[in-house]
Order: sequence, then structure tokens, then C-alpha cells
Amino acid sequence: MSEKNKIAIDVYPSYIAHQSNPGEHKYAFAYTIRITNTGTEAAKLLSRHWLITDANGKIEEVRGEGVIGKTPYLKPGEAFTYTSGALIETAVGVMQGKYTMLSDTGEQFDAPIAQFTLSIPRTLH
Repeated sequence: MSEKNKIAIDVYPSYIAHQSNPGEHKYAFAYTIRITNTGTEAAKLLSRHWLITDANGKIEEVRGEGVIGKTPYLKPGEAFTYTSGALIETAVGVMQGKYTMLSDTGEQFDAPIAQFTLSIPRTLH
């Protein structure tokens, strides 16, 4: 990835107790993501690709256009923040993925999303 096409991604996951039902192996998590264009060229988010893995090793793959129905266009220095969610069958899991971006010069590039943990409070020490 060149200096012109650089995207920083910050993730803030949280557990949603009132939407979870541990007795039925349903654990709901929200995650807020801040996407910042740290490069020198504007870019539009085209699509997302997620791998969501629970503690049993079950993997759910999610692909789709944009995020929460939007395809944000970010000029250098601009950021876009959104919140979404995931439902898994265990109290702990991980997510990772990528956004496919399109620069103003027509170059497609991937912005990787580093693995992050979904965990109910006090599960990890």
C-alpha cells in the first residue's frame, strides 16, 4: 500500500447483555469502527469482508457492499464512524476483515482490519 492509499481503522467492541441469552448460546456484541483516511488521496469505501470466529472455531463469513448501507467517501484526514453488531454462540470470539477501497485515481486497494476480540466482561484476564 502506497503513502497515498492509507486507511487507519480503530475498533471499539462491547458486549450487549440485554440482547444476549447465554442459556441459548446467543451472545450479542456491538462494535464501533472509526475509519480514517491517513493517506494523501481521497478514497471511497466499496465493500466489507468479515471473518467472525467463535470459541468453538465456528467461522461466519460476511461480505457486502459498504457499511451500514453507506459507502463513505473520505478525503485525506477525514474519518467515518459507525456502529454495527455480531451474534455468536460463545462468550468469546474474534473478528477480522478488510474494506475494499477505491481511490480517486481509480485504484482499488484493501484496508485490513486487524483481529479484535469479542468478550463478555470478566471473561479474559
